[in-house]
Amino acid sequence: MRCRDRCAACCIAPSISSPIPGMPNGKPAGVPCVQLDEQLRCRLFGDPRRPVVCLGLQPEAEMCGSDRQQALDFLSELERRTAH
Repeated sequence: MRCRDRCAACCIAPSISSPIPGMPNGKPAGVPCVQLDEQLRCRLFGDPRRPVVCLGLQPEAEMCGSDRQQALDFLSELERRTAH
């Protein structure tokens, strides 16, 4: 499965605790990553500075749903369930 154009749910909904260039303390859930460009694509894609957690997150039907809102809802709920 490929990422949906202009989605970026995985770069917005989850929190990231590891440093991101431009976000040295990571990012809270629901906050867009500063590395998203105007087309909602990751500027760090393929860059070794990209956080390991981002590398491990791969699009799949259950996570992505049928549209961007379903992906945001799914990942937001997952974040809520796994928050500590």
